[in-house]
Amino acid sequence: MSQLSQEAEIGAPVRSPASGPSAAPSERTPPSSKTLGGALKVRKQRSLWGNAWRQFRRHHLALAGTVVFSALILATFVGSALYPKEIDELDFTVVSGSLTWDHPFGTDALGQDVLARILWGGRVSIAVGIFAAAVAVGFGTLVGSIAGFFGGAADTILMRLTDLFISLPQLPLLLLVSFLFKQSFYNAFESRFGNGNFGIFVLIVIVISVLNWMTTARLVRASFLATKEKEFVEAARSIGAERGSLIFKHILPNVMSPIIVAATLAVGEAIITESALSFLGLGFPSDVPTWGSMLFEAKDRFTFAIHEALFPGMMIFLTVLAINYIGDGLRDALDPRKTQ
Repeated sequence: MSQLSQEAEIGAPVRSPASGPSAAPSERTPPSSKTLGGALKVRKQRSLWGNAWRQFRRHHLALAGTVVFSALILATFVGSALYPKEIDELDFTVVSGSLTWDHPFGTDALGQDVLARILWGGRVSIAVGIFAAAVAVGFGTLVGSIAGFFGGAADTILMRLTDLFISLPQLPLLLLVSFLFKQSFYNAFESRFGNGNFGIFVLIVIVISVLNWMTTARLVRASFLATKEKEFVEAARSIGAERGSLIFKHILPNVMSPIIVAATLAVGEAIITESALSFLGLGFPSDVPTWGSMLFEAKDRFTFAIHEALFPGMMIFLTVLAINYIGDGLRDALDPRKTQ
């Protein structure tokens, strides 16, 4: 039943087609300037990094990981200089001592303060992780960019080289190279720069980065292959853009998201690798405390001095866990399909 017939049955006045808002213009409320202004207001467009930060803030575990990792960096690089105990200060009266106010993390077999050595050694472990990840990701990005952009023979050669490195047994090769060249690097840097430990640092960074660039290379190659076929790249090529401009101005900025995520996760992998090297006795010498070397020294006293291994292991665990959560948050934040 139509609306007109329903109103007629209940006695309501029947409105003609001419009646309504158009029939009584004087009764209509004119729109205010505030309403018009709100209707014409255009929503402010956010940038890619603005959207990424908005998404990253919603990932609570990633935020917690950022806070923990920042606190660890602040403690190791700043707190180690402020902490009153020295890393090589011996006190044989408190050998393998338990936790006290004077030694919050206890002491080791030589009476050295464990907290002081953890803070100082964290600088070495984190620095190795950051530099090794930077070299590995940088080299992998270079190889993947060339292979993905040029294709053809360059792609075939570089990808077969990548397959060759992937097929290598990484841990045995890592141990072999460290064993063969550790003393040579130490002597070379000791004679030239007066710091042999820096030579070992360089060797470990090189070895870890050389054996961990392949994943980034494959990831960047796949991103380049997909991005170089996009319309904006074809438009830039049609107006005469050079190859360098296409790579660095158009394609590379659009594939930075997976590179950033890979770099973040590579830091945690490098820290674990350095700790494993030091634990096996092929990393830094005993006078340079790292978290891995402290575990190596504490393994024989684990039954009666568990704190010597517990705290260095906890630092490795917290650092790598925080970095992995940061990587997960960046992966979600930089994924355009999850942008809200």
